[in-house]
Amino acid sequence: MNSFREIRRFALLASVALPMAVTATGISAQEKPKGHGDTPASAYQPSMTTLGQINVEIPGRKPGDPVITPSEFQSANKMYFERCAGCHGVLRKGATGKPLTTDITRENGYEYLHDFIKYGSPGGMPNWGTSGELNEDQIDLMARYLLIEPPAPPEFGMPQMLETWKVLVKPEDRPTKKMNDIDIDNLFSVTLRDAGQIALIDGKSYEIHSIIETGYAVHISRISASGRYLFVIGRDALINMIDLWMEEPATVAQIKVGAEARSVETSKMKGWEDKYAIAGSYWPPQYVIMDGDTLEPKKVVSTRGMIYDTQEYHPEPRVAAIIASHYRPEFIVNVKETGKILLVDYSDIKNLKVTEIEAERFLHDGGLDSSKRYFLTAANARGKIAVIDTKEGALTALVESEGETPHPGRGANLNHPVYGPVWATSHLGDETVALIGTDPEGHPDNAWKMVQQLFALGGGSLFVKSHPTSNHLYVDAPLNPDAEISASVAVFKVDELDQEEPEYKVLPIVEWAGIAEGQPRVVQGEFNKEGNEIWFSVWNGRDLESALVVVDDKTLELKHVIKDPRLVTPTGKFNVFNTRQDVY
Repeated sequence: MNSFREIRRFALLASVALPMAVTATGISAQEKPKGHGDTPASAYQPSMTTLGQINVEIPGRKPGDPVITPSEFQSANKMYFERCAGCHGVLRKGATGKPLTTDITRENGYEYLHDFIKYGSPGGMPNWGTSGELNEDQIDLMARYLLIEPPAPPEFGMPQMLETWKVLVKPEDRPTKKMNDIDIDNLFSVTLRDAGQIALIDGKSYEIHSIIETGYAVHISRISASGRYLFVIGRDALINMIDLWMEEPATVAQIKVGAEARSVETSKMKGWEDKYAIAGSYWPPQYVIMDGDTLEPKKVVSTRGMIYDTQEYHPEPRVAAIIASHYRPEFIVNVKETGKILLVDYSDIKNLKVTEIEAERFLHDGGLDSSKRYFLTAANARGKIAVIDTKEGALTALVESEGETPHPGRGANLNHPVYGPVWATSHLGDETVALIGTDPEGHPDNAWKMVQQLFALGGGSLFVKSHPTSNHLYVDAPLNPDAEISASVAVFKVDELDQEEPEYKVLPIVEWAGIAEGQPRVVQGEFNKEGNEIWFSVWNGRDLESALVVVDDKTLELKHVIKDPRLVTPTGKFNVFNTRQDVY
């Protein structure tokens, strides 16, 4: 044997009848598989979760299971939930990542698992070993863990939610009018990811009004239709409802809706403003409708059910993006694994009516077109964009994005010089940007087709951004493995998109921020209310300096850099006016 670790590994696996390479010197890992970790997609890092804090029992052992101690199992379970569940699912049924159920892992064998964990793959699997994220013992442990049946975390229903529900300031005790001089419409809610906080920053003075404690790694901020309440949800499924009218904006209600979540939204239909809020969970797979003033949970609905095309049962269909219709009293809910988009009618939640639209797996993020009638959303592992007519309540089209793993965020709406109104998405896996026609009345020949493909800096893009007053389309690339690319943003001129090969300008955002330490990444442009400035997050390590960079949209020149020791790992930014009005 080459080492004590190999002796131990051989002993632990000796009883497992699985394909593996055994040599005279023990079990040897293969050479790096060709192409592994060599593409932009391999730099994709799934969101860390909080499910790793939950202790679960080792599922019933079966003959041939690898030897694994209870403490090792909990360690492996924590690693899996924190690093892998976001793509492969809590129950390992697969989504953006491939399934890792034991019928598959045992057929492939220990060595195969070991090498994929260590080296990653061109399809988007991170190279956990060669990147230094996991050491050899951890890789060994994870490979053994994947040969054992997956455990299931506990459920989280109405009784558990009610235990966490807090009304810190009752509605009758809240202000009856705005009690501060904050320009709320031009306020930015900025996620301070690793600090478990948000920063409220003035869009004109660039001053930090407040730092508010939230759940872990806030995923999104949403604004009530009135503009008064800010709702934020962390990946730990904790929702904070913040009253922006108070002298010092603060949390007035709070609830935890599960163990892991991504989405929150409020009712926007005329006559139903601020009436309800909704949140969707990754675990358990469900959504909950809450009172819009207090977050009191009113109705919990499971999303477990049949996959739309194969008609097979799926135990973990996670809730991804949720938006509120402007045309009907409905929430539009993406169910990732079943490929269904749900139209949840909140006009009578006692007699809840839900329309199931068969779209495509695996639904993720998306946004409205410029008319706010059509919802365009990425089925990212299938490379398609589903289009929903929120006025008629039906699937309008499925459009090939012709790129690897579309990731639009909310997307970007442009008025193309040739094709009229279009909606844009970039991609995780390559440098392409897809422009899709969205005007069936004015430009019927272009509607629901990819009318143009642009080529930006490189793969690893998460967000595109524009504004009705802007002549620019901004494309980030924070997950690109090249430090220079991930530190920059590509900008296309909208009025030059009629050229055969439109060129882009590179904005050196990190250089402008003046941050030399670490490898900061530039992520998620967000416009101010007027649409004449765009803000970018310079996202660095938790113990390193980060910043926000403000760019003049007309000149594409640096306008301001916001630095403060309290700006810890800033990521998403949400302007109150643009978020409330669905302007993007």
